[in-house]
Amino acid sequence: MIICTKKMDYPLGTQCQRVQKQVMKVNAEKERASLWCMKALASRGCVDAVSQQMASHPQYLESFLRTQHYILHMDGPLPLQYRHYIAIMAAARHHCGYLVSLHSAQFLRVGGDPLWLQGLEAVPPRLQHLDQLNKVLAHQPWLTARSHIQALLKTGEQCWSLAELVQAVVLLAHCHSLCSFVFGSGTDPDPVPLPRAPNGTPPGYCLCDAANGNVSVPPPLTTPSEHTPRRRSLDSSCEIVCLKERIKKSQEEKERRGERLLHTQTLQHTDVEDKEEMIYSADPSRFITDPDFGYQEFARREEEHFQVFRVQDYSWEDHGFSLVNRLYSDIGHLLDDRFRSVTALPSSHGPDLKRAIWNYIHCMLGIRYDDYDYGEVNQLLEKELKLYIKSVACYPDATKTPLCPLPWAPLKPSERIHVNLLIMEARLQAELLYALRAITQYMIA
Repeated sequence: MIICTKKMDYPLGTQCQRVQKQVMKVNAEKERASLWCMKALASRGCVDAVSQQMASHPQYLESFLRTQHYILHMDGPLPLQYRHYIAIMAAARHHCGYLVSLHSAQFLRVGGDPLWLQGLEAVPPRLQHLDQLNKVLAHQPWLTARSHIQALLKTGEQCWSLAELVQAVVLLAHCHSLCSFVFGSGTDPDPVPLPRAPNGTPPGYCLCDAANGNVSVPPPLTTPSEHTPRRRSLDSSCEIVCLKERIKKSQEEKERRGERLLHTQTLQHTDVEDKEEMIYSADPSRFITDPDFGYQEFARREEEHFQVFRVQDYSWEDHGFSLVNRLYSDIGHLLDDRFRSVTALPSSHGPDLKRAIWNYIHCMLGIRYDDYDYGEVNQLLEKELKLYIKSVACYPDATKTPLCPLPWAPLKPSERIHVNLLIMEARLQAELLYALRAITQYMIA
């Protein structure tokens, strides 16, 4: 007897259809990730390690790459050389050798003066003037004030225009937060071990801890003695045609730039046999001043005049988005899409955990939501996970190879990357809120 299962309510057939749909969805996601890898390859000649990490979330990767490409390459008030140099300055605040080297190479590629890579003292004064705002936003963004904006916009030959400053602020915040992702995901291929004495207490105490009676301070993090091994520049998930095309492009680029590299004394050219790509090494300490300035516990600050940033008074949705979009065309839409994309990523732990991570990071940076019960932070986030989040968000240069806390053991790599993406985007929005509020105060004064 032949039974036609299509005419029957056959559970196994229905289950097979569900499995088939899931397989098709996974394949579509892989194709989407591969497509964006190839687009990154076409625009830069290589697929950077950051894009490889984010490729497990192609819906977010698309939004991230679109925003980054717009900031660094599309129309804007700042020349391309300035953009990459500002990115170098931002990454240097966290001693992120990976991003400093990456943008040093791109700085030269767009015609930047190699002498600028000797340090801040070699650049035009207007870039030197940006160092103070860079330092504050990177480590203690609540210190960002109207006076910082006024000092940069004051009349004179070396002053900034308002449009230029807004693009610079977006670049600084983008790169600061990207440093957190780089170190959190172990992307930094060759960290530069530099002595550092952070101000304040070790990570483990914040405003929401104090509000809920959780005031224990864990021992400080120790810097691992072993460096993370250098990663391959192209993930195996990309098609082999990408690899061949990348090698061809890198060889052509190497021949074009060979003569100029001979005269560049500030960079080191390294050949990697299995990658056939050029790597530029620059000491991040060249691009920073006041290296001892670092993150301090907002809840334990001594300055009483620094009040908590309340979101109902100045929020991204009601204030920051419209201001940045008006002064830097379309960037508000791109940034907003990033924030929405990361919060919309599927998670096996539900939206409550994602909101707890987001609000916990904002809380550590002095931003509070009046409609949120911060008791949920301690209920949903175990102590080890809180320590990891705080380390990556506030002390990224001290977490060269962060140890995953015990609760993360059963998580898939894509879920760990998801948490690092949440940390990056929450920090990005926090820095933008402080900077845009200061710009608003300057404009209405």
